[in-house]
Amino acid sequence: MTRLIVAAGGGGDAVAAAMLHAALYGDRDQAVILTYAWDRLLIDPLPGPRRPADFTGLERLTPAVWRVPAQARPIAPAGSTLPRLAAELPHTFALLDPYQGAEGLTHQLEDLVSHLEPESIDLLDVGGDILARGYEPTLRSPLADALALAACCQVNAPIRLLVAGPGLDGELLSADLHDVLGSVVHTFTASDAETISPALEWHPSEATGVLAATARGARGTCEIRDAGLPVPLTDDSPTVHEVDLDDAVNRNQLARAIMATEHLDEAEAYSREICGYSEIDYERNKALWLRDQQPATLDPSAIWPQLDQFEAEARARGVTHTTFRRITEALNLSGSQRDDLRQLLINSRQEQYDAPLWRIPIAAE
Repeated sequence: MTRLIVAAGGGGDAVAAAMLHAALYGDRDQAVILTYAWDRLLIDPLPGPRRPADFTGLERLTPAVWRVPAQARPIAPAGSTLPRLAAELPHTFALLDPYQGAEGLTHQLEDLVSHLEPESIDLLDVGGDILARGYEPTLRSPLADALALAACCQVNAPIRLLVAGPGLDGELLSADLHDVLGSVVHTFTASDAETISPALEWHPSEATGVLAATARGARGTCEIRDAGLPVPLTDDSPTVHEVDLDDAVNRNQLARAIMATEHLDEAEAYSREICGYSEIDYERNKALWLRDQQPATLDPSAIWPQLDQFEAEARARGVTHTTFRRITEALNLSGSQRDDLRQLLINSRQEQYDAPLWRIPIAAE
């Protein structure tokens, strides 16, 4: 049997989809994970999602959908985590191309569903920002999820919407989602997290990394992103909830507005109108800012006092965990230095590595 999982936000949602498939279906079924090639600036210096023309080595899966095999490569300077995921995980990764708007995504989905005739279709979002109304002050990246939701609700096939780790992306509070979250489909365990553990050793996703950490038992408050958003780690964090697809569409004003869009820039215009911004504009502005910055040198002798100061300030804010992305940006290092910094910290202070997060020690430690 074939299971189709649509990773609503791309990036880490695709990794979470692999964990979900292993948890719900095990080895008995094959999984096709349909996802954007939309990695943030830590991986891809180009703002926005990548399209098929940004890769070499893609394989035609259907007339409208391309498969990303392990040998595919993004064309420089673009970057993408998908080829490496395809090499390390036992799933087929297919590319969602949003440049023809929600209409184009709907056509891709319909083409893939017709070709695969999947036993089930799940639309997966980590964190729950797919349920945003559009005006929430903490909302940061509504467009990718809204496009996926707008497409899925127009496909003539039963699609189940699943939200994993309510609130873990720092965009909506878990309490704000309780009125729409349905029954718990699964609670991730440490065993589930092991299925994606090797990928999380290098993949920069924060929300999925936090999800895996809570599945292993991490509790407290985790600080994420460049803005240092505090995310509570609770017993509800590793849960997966089913959500009524119609209820999600009724809440998501942006998804409703963009259903007939035929170009990504149309969808962006609606995002600016409804939410007040476009996340691709944010990436464009940040990419320009990063281009003009001189990142700090990764000097181990200088890192430790900077890290100690960061940890002291985080501890004062009640933070118990953080991500390596957050540390990298807090220390004014570039995304390309993240892996080296991560290895330095783990090798030197192994006791603080609460995989895949970094634990903030209490003052007495």
